[in-house]
Amino acid sequence: MALHPDRLLPIEESARAIARRLYDGVAGLPIVSPHGHTDPAWYADDPAFPDPAALFVKPDHYVTRMLHSQGVKLEALGIARRDGGPVEADPRAIWRLFAQNYFLFAGTPSRLWFEHSVETVFGISERLGPGNADALYDAISAALAKPQMRPRALYKRFGIEAIATTDSALDDLASHRAVRVSGWAGRVVPTYRPDAAVDPEAEGFAVNVRRLVEMTGNRLDWQGYLAAHRARRAYFKDLGATATDHGHPSARTENLPQTEAASLFERVAAGRGNGADAETFRAQMLTEMARMSIDDGLVMQIHPGSFRNHNPMLFSAFGKDMGADIPQRTDYVRALKPLLDAFGNDPRLTLILFTLDETAYSRELAPLAGHYPALMLGPAWWFFDSPEGMRRFREATTETAGFYNTVGFNDDTRAYLSIPARHDMARRVDCAWLARLVADHRLDEEEAHAIARDLAYGLAKKAYRL
Repeated sequence: MALHPDRLLPIEESARAIARRLYDGVAGLPIVSPHGHTDPAWYADDPAFPDPAALFVKPDHYVTRMLHSQGVKLEALGIARRDGGPVEADPRAIWRLFAQNYFLFAGTPSRLWFEHSVETVFGISERLGPGNADALYDAISAALAKPQMRPRALYKRFGIEAIATTDSALDDLASHRAVRVSGWAGRVVPTYRPDAAVDPEAEGFAVNVRRLVEMTGNRLDWQGYLAAHRARRAYFKDLGATATDHGHPSARTENLPQTEAASLFERVAAGRGNGADAETFRAQMLTEMARMSIDDGLVMQIHPGSFRNHNPMLFSAFGKDMGADIPQRTDYVRALKPLLDAFGNDPRLTLILFTLDETAYSRELAPLAGHYPALMLGPAWWFFDSPEGMRRFREATTETAGFYNTVGFNDDTRAYLSIPARHDMARRVDCAWLARLVADHRLDEEEAHAIARDLAYGLAKKAYRL
């Protein structure tokens, strides 16, 4: 199974030779991971990872959703039920089940990430299957017991320069404070994610809003609510945050008169709003967050277009984030116009746009980012965080937005060991794309080397102010 040194590089020999040289120039660059979902307690407490199943199976929604699609019960993967019903507690049994179904991942980025991780981190070049499941489990378990496999040691080994977590606006950020006072040299920063107190259709919204204003000493009215967000953003920024993140169903924005916005807040906070009110409130809050970003300098990210928790039976039994989030068509041209009318020409705002609707890249996103100073394009995300998705992203956006209206790569992962695998994949795909431009005589190789370095490292560091 040993990883092929030319994986993901062009098949044409002339372009492949160029891509090898480009990749050699970026393969060892530090990792800047400006958006992700690793647990900040890992860096604060530096615990040993418990077992291979907890490392590779249970936290990885790419893995669990594929297994669920083939009839594997989430309980059998050790995923806890809301009702406290029985689940598989033996990590070796979970690992064996994963091994029995590993063939399902042929051709997927999950397989590339997993095999990169087990070979580069554990020195295992055998492909997982039922016949070697126990042997690989034992080898990985033995390695996990060693100090060099703890989160802080792996941070250094992976060459991570900075990593951002994604944290609720209501989080006390205790782990981030612990990292800050520990004296450890790693840079771990929070990201302000206010969705739970911004989306009226989120579970516990009214309670979350009251908690937000109470924890900041503000009144439960529109101005007090906005002041509470400003206070929490400042708290996050004091602990190193450079960005906010907004996972809305759509990219719709509004810029209502403040009296109208106040009336809308009163309805949704009291639970009297309807679905239209919820969408309008979310839209207004994107514009308010942009206004705040101009004031405090936090970079703003919008991750729209996911139909969250599409499977009601799964949501009822296990809760959110169980792999049942599905892409849907997303409009940006009309949806963003109220916000862009207000702030799109302001260079103090950096608004990074993501999409799960690939059809929007060439038609909407690249033209928008290629025009408005405030806009930049995030990388291929989630279902398109893959070799073909990354290639299509470059094909669809480069001619209109160029490279420098994009922000490089972010791994957006909970799976710690996949971080270097994902960055390596992105670097290889980008070098392959650049090599074709060189082979077509649209770039010279010296230019391509500089662009490859920026795509791998410089753009993310600059865009996210890291």
